[in-house]
Amino acid sequence: MDTLSYKTVSANKSTVDKQWLLVDAEGQTLGRLASKVAKLLRGKYKTNFTPHVDCGDNVVIVNAEKIDLSGKKWDNKEYLRYTGYPGGQRSTSVKDMLEKHPERIIEKSVKGMLPKNKLGAELFRNLKVYAGPEHGHEAQKPKAINLNDYK
Repeated sequence: MDTLSYKTVSANKSTVDKQWLLVDAEGQTLGRLASKVAKLLRGKYKTNFTPHVDCGDNVVIVNAEKIDLSGKKWDNKEYLRYTGYPGGQRSTSVKDMLEKHPERIIEKSVKGMLPKNKLGAELFRNLKVYAGPEHGHEAQKPKAINLNDYK
């Protein structure tokens, strides 16, 4: 057996094939959408996936305001933040967040599923979320995909 033919191919910045993908969030469940988008951003669906390299795609999500949540999350789920001052913990409900900034709901859930390091911050920059059906990335010609085809 010729063992030299079984070399592991590792991707790097010059060999990565990045694409632009368009995802429609209308009627999608938040957590399931976020986990699949995180895998697309990371590049885990590609055959040349390398853990320490940004080999994922650029993802554009539209219709973020039409996202769906399961169970009683519309009533019970809260987002916490801290101002930095004593007693400065603030909470926002999902309904308030949906009215004011619907794209942040998806951004926060996807960001939580990415690595917590410099690579995760770099991957998060490849995500663009828009509340309505219009987006400003027509020049990149994003390919519309159906997330239900992915596991």
